[in-house]
Amino acid sequence: MADKRHALGRRGEDLAARHLEKLGYTVFGRNVTNRVGELDVVALDGRTVVAVEVKTRSSAARRPREAVDARKQHKLTLTAALFLQTQGWSERPLRFDVIEVLCPPGGAPIINHLQSAFEATTW
Repeated sequence: MADKRHALGRRGEDLAARHLEKLGYTVFGRNVTNRVGELDVVALDGRTVVAVEVKTRSSAARRPREAVDARKQHKLTLTAALFLQTQGWSERPLRFDVIEVLCPPGGAPIINHLQSAFEATTW
């Protein structure tokens, strides 16, 4: 079961990265990790650094974006801040996008790209 879920997540990330490239973004990294957490995709939209959280589902029983709750947003904010610092990009604008990928069995994938899905959080 975990292998199927991992494969579905990997497929979603592949589709999301291709989607971003088709839009003209430069995909800088995938599964970028640091001591705080992981960023599924890091892309550049011009000078703007885009931290992308990819949520993939095989059914639409629950909207994937609902999994990016306040706690997850906070962790993504901290992870992205450390990433920017280590890259020397602290002065660049940062945006958080969520890409929902629905991969129904036997059907074509559906991609929903939510630009500026949330603002950086501070607690």
